[in-house]
Amino acid sequence: MSSSKPPDNRPLENVAQARRELDSLVVNIELTLTSIIQGVALYFLTDNARGLLSALQFEYWIYIANGLLIIFLFWSRSVVHTLTVIRWPIEFSHNFLYIACTLFEATTFTKVNDPFQWYAFNAIFAFAVWALFVVDKKMIEFRRLEAISAEEAQLHQLISTDQDWNIRLLVPLFILFPIVVAILIWICPHVLLQGHMHVVAGCVQFVALIGYLIYVIRFFGHLSPLILVWRSKME
Repeated sequence: MSSSKPPDNRPLENVAQARRELDSLVVNIELTLTSIIQGVALYFLTDNARGLLSALQFEYWIYIANGLLIIFLFWSRSVVHTLTVIRWPIEFSHNFLYIACTLFEATTFTKVNDPFQWYAFNAIFAFAVWALFVVDKKMIEFRRLEAISAEEAQLHQLISTDQDWNIRLLVPLFILFPIVVAILIWICPHVLLQGHMHVVAGCVQFVALIGYLIYVIRFFGHLSPLILVWRSKME
């Protein structure tokens, strides 16, 4: 009577362990990249804001505040994305778009004392962010389809829904608003520039950015318990 040996599961365990290590490595790369590029953006904002702050040019302070909120938003959304979606293999198109977005973001921050160019470059930056959301949508859908637990499936469904809202409504509004303001400045510079009414548009943008930041923070708070359960099951 021949005895059968139990199947050797070590190769599968080794692959799973390697995958977890690579996932962790990619997450660290993503977080490092996000921190570096937003540090670059903050440098340009600081470099162009210090003269306006020290000279007490109050009408441009709202744009400095808006620039800071844009950094908060870009960084926080990137961190949420990294903790929930980013895994091995590295998505180069995603990371290339991160860098491209930072190019337009940093350029926008050099225009804090030029309302027309501020809004024009804001629109370009917002369009680059919209392209990033579109590219990342495919990655999110792939993560949702490969989910192996109910919590993971629920997590990625919520992320997918949020992505749709951003692609179809929220980010397009952030594209449209600065385009409209830039056109108004071009048509009526005597009202918006000489009359300093551009500050009103800056305040509207500030309120919108604050509202969106609150939305992102609450969204992450809603995801946090699901992330914890999902990660604990992966160990």
